[in-house]
Amino acid sequence: MITNCNIFVKNDYLRTINLRIVKARNIKYYLLLTLLLICLAPGMITAQMVRVGLAWQPNPKANDRVVRSIELAGGGAVLLEQVRPVGWDYDSLLLNNNYVDSNGVLLSEYAERVKLSSWHDTNAAQVLEGVDAVVFLGGGDISSTLFRVPESWGGETCDATRDVSEYLTMAYCLDHDIPVMGLCRGMQMLSVVSGASMIQDLGTYYRANGVDYDNLHRSLRDENGNRHYTPHDVLVTDHNSRLYAIAKSDTIKNVPSWHHQVVSSIDGTQLKVTGITHSQGVDIIEAVERKDKGFALGVQFHPEEAVRKNLCEDPDADQFMQLYEGVNYFRELINYCINKHKN
Repeated sequence: MITNCNIFVKNDYLRTINLRIVKARNIKYYLLLTLLLICLAPGMITAQMVRVGLAWQPNPKANDRVVRSIELAGGGAVLLEQVRPVGWDYDSLLLNNNYVDSNGVLLSEYAERVKLSSWHDTNAAQVLEGVDAVVFLGGGDISSTLFRVPESWGGETCDATRDVSEYLTMAYCLDHDIPVMGLCRGMQMLSVVSGASMIQDLGTYYRANGVDYDNLHRSLRDENGNRHYTPHDVLVTDHNSRLYAIAKSDTIKNVPSWHHQVVSSIDGTQLKVTGITHSQGVDIIEAVERKDKGFALGVQFHPEEAVRKNLCEDPDADQFMQLYEGVNYFRELINYCINKHKN
């Protein structure tokens, strides 16, 4: 949560950065403007013309860190609308209670429909019209009924409404080769849609391997019941990867981490593992990429939180990656979009 800090205040060294935040209904205007500029100046595509969509989630304030990161990378942020299957019942923005169980998990019957029909018979095409790339943010657990092989509930509350919207958004992006970047939960959604299996709780997984879990990936609750980001290193395992192009190092130091679920196996998918954490004799997948797509990267950590911590001058900011290191993830995505336009 962002507290006691307005990360949209322009500091002296940020004055030249231009931010455009628009609702999806304004996308056509910006698309027409971009086309006009292209006609007037062929080949002159700039970062500020790149529209990076933020996949819908129910708390718009939670977008702030990513919006600011996109701004610092020179792009424009688009808050996407919700993607819904045709004919499903919603109470305002929420799925009707008949679709979910008491833990917020999407019922198996409807999860199978989502997986079977994918983005077809939804409003995905309208929501994503004119968007150059999409970022999928962090958040709670994904309904385990959406896994390729469904599993029982993982122990923490789910948001089936968000799960459905993000699953369909991700599926549409992958099918249409729209560049995507997933952060923490977003990496998990990329992996689930791609057919990967999941570890539903790290503590349980470590104990099953005979190891006493050290809570490296998410802190224990403090005296007020709050959890905090924890810093740890990530080993880059593939030099021919987006992750290495961003990090330019075999080790990414002090990534902000906050999760209890991770990808277990990518067998039988188009994913490749490009980053891991090795701790207490256990390897944990920290980054995946789709081999068959132009840009489909997921990281199990939060570069946008490093951006926030540095801008807000948090007391523990020096324990995490630096500002420019966090921004580089978004800059890599935007630069890919610029080059894609030019070609």
